[in-house]
Amino acid sequence: MSDQPLALVLLDRAVEPDLSAVVKALRVRHQGLQAEVVADPRDAKANARSHLLRCGDDMVAVMMMPVPIPQDPGLWTRAATTWPEARAVAARHQAHVIVSSLGESKHRLSDARAATAVVGALISTTPGCCAVVWGSDVARSAKTWLEMSKQSFAPYPDYPFTLWFDVLPFRSGAMIGAVTKGVAAFAGREIEFETDKLGLADVMNTVVGLAAYLVEQGPVLKDGDTFGEDERERFQVRFRNSDRFPNLRVFFCHMPSAS
Repeated sequence: MSDQPLALVLLDRAVEPDLSAVVKALRVRHQGLQAEVVADPRDAKANARSHLLRCGDDMVAVMMMPVPIPQDPGLWTRAATTWPEARAVAARHQAHVIVSSLGESKHRLSDARAATAVVGALISTTPGCCAVVWGSDVARSAKTWLEMSKQSFAPYPDYPFTLWFDVLPFRSGAMIGAVTKGVAAFAGREIEFETDKLGLADVMNTVVGLAAYLVEQGPVLKDGDTFGEDERERFQVRFRNSDRFPNLRVFFCHMPSAS
């Protein structure tokens, strides 16, 4: 299950999800989607907290865990840059629900869409949901997930890819840059971008654009490829290990100054 898209839905208190309500919510939130409870392991005297749903062409496991997730200060520090209440929510939650796609897709995007849709339906039907952790990298508020997950099956670029990765800015001397957290799950590497040519807003937009492309297309870039809308904004992508962030395999992108 760890190799597939996985979300942890944090709860203020332990509440067992109502799977029939989750399925109804899926059908309402995503018109035309085929959704059903495939099996209830309690009937087979298996793990009473584990359930299996069909969501379109994907199978999604849902498992209630009546304990908090382990604390990860780095995760919540990143989340707090755009969500000030993140640390307080992390500290107070008492339980979580694991949602994991069990699909066999070669492209993780379809599996991520299904898991995201199920998370949104679960939040809409389960009281006390307060946050969602995607993989082990990205944390967002339950309110954000509830709204954005409505677009789980929208065409590119309207599906909620920003739920699946963070873009973290940095400055190094004259260089302004950004690094991603979460893109590697789709493309095998994170993005590290630097330039002294653009302002921070343009850097962030450029990295988000490249990240969205990789989420959609998967690991299609080759070492030495170029990326950008026109000649003035093009930059080369190199495969390397980051010099700034230990043990991080990246698509290293450098946009040189205008000559």
